[in-house]
Amino acid sequence: MKILGIDPGMAIVGYGLVEIQNEKPVLIASGSIQTDKNLSDSKRLLEIFNDLSTIVEKYNPDCASVENLFFFKNQKTVIPVAEARGVILTVLEKYTIPTYSYTPMEVKQVLTGYGRAEKKEVEQMVKIALGTEKLPKLDDTVDAIAIAICHSRNVI
Repeated sequence: MKILGIDPGMAIVGYGLVEIQNEKPVLIASGSIQTDKNLSDSKRLLEIFNDLSTIVEKYNPDCASVENLFFFKNQKTVIPVAEARGVILTVLEKYTIPTYSYTPMEVKQVLTGYGRAEKKEVEQMVKIALGTEKLPKLDDTVDAIAIAICHSRNVI
């Protein structure tokens, strides 16, 4: 089973594709979609739509897990992130990919056993789950991988 984890955002959409092999997640691909802040919101959303469509067509995931908007400290970013998440869900629906949502607290709970774990603790558990010492540098990409691993633990 191939699971596409997605961390939505207007500026950066992180993604991580894990495949379950022998009941363990194996990282197949990861990266980010980054949009130019000087472009209009509609152009940035179209870029997310087109780039995510390319990723879905290339890797053909069996399902997707997308971070759910739960609580936002910065009220200025909540609407653009929600719009980006809507575009992401639209792409996944277009390709009839079953989609599951997890809050950051749920992801932390599943990976670390504690819903208020620090980012470094989540990163460490992602490394352990993948059996690697090296992770992508971008937090959004690591978060997307964590979201995919979270879903894998809910289906195995």
